[in-house]
Amino acid sequence: MWHDLVVVQIPIVEKILRTIAVYVLILVLFRLAGKRGLAGLNTFDMVVVFLLSNVVQNAIIGNDNSLLGGAIGAVTLITVNSGVTRWLARDPRAARLLEGTPTTVVRDGRLVPGALRGLALRPSELEHAIRVQNGDNVSDVARARLEPDGQLLVTLREAEQSATKGDVEELRERLATIERLLTGLAADRRPPR
Repeated sequence: MWHDLVVVQIPIVEKILRTIAVYVLILVLFRLAGKRGLAGLNTFDMVVVFLLSNVVQNAIIGNDNSLLGGAIGAVTLITVNSGVTRWLARDPRAARLLEGTPTTVVRDGRLVPGALRGLALRPSELEHAIRVQNGDNVSDVARARLEPDGQLLVTLREAEQSATKGDVEELRERLATIERLLTGLAADRRPPR
């Protein structure tokens, strides 16, 4: 029993290479699938993720069911992912290559022709993102774009944006000025005694 737990049943270098190869394959597949695959996992996406992990399991572990072999695979995955993440943070060209670039889906209150279709986004998903970010509909949007990480960022037209604390304070100052002027006008119109 102890032998099966701690004795790696395939060469350690092979296990590391298998893990790296599967990581790269999955990375390439997700990159080819596009940003939409990362935007928001729906039921179908979750099914694919669960099945994908099961499908590639044997490619990673090979003929090895040892605890130590699993630990080597896990450490390799975390190490490779950490290295790739740090690389992408330092190298903008690598980030563009591996993650892609933002895609504009709305410009000046109008859908960019073909953008939703090209990203496999449904209009209801775009409408939901607009409502979540305080817009009512596409015509309220100055620009909306799907980021490489799958986030849909919406910038509302200036007239549609919510008031800031600065805007409210400016209105208070204006109202106070108007109130002083009205008080002054009212005092000037009173008959002398």
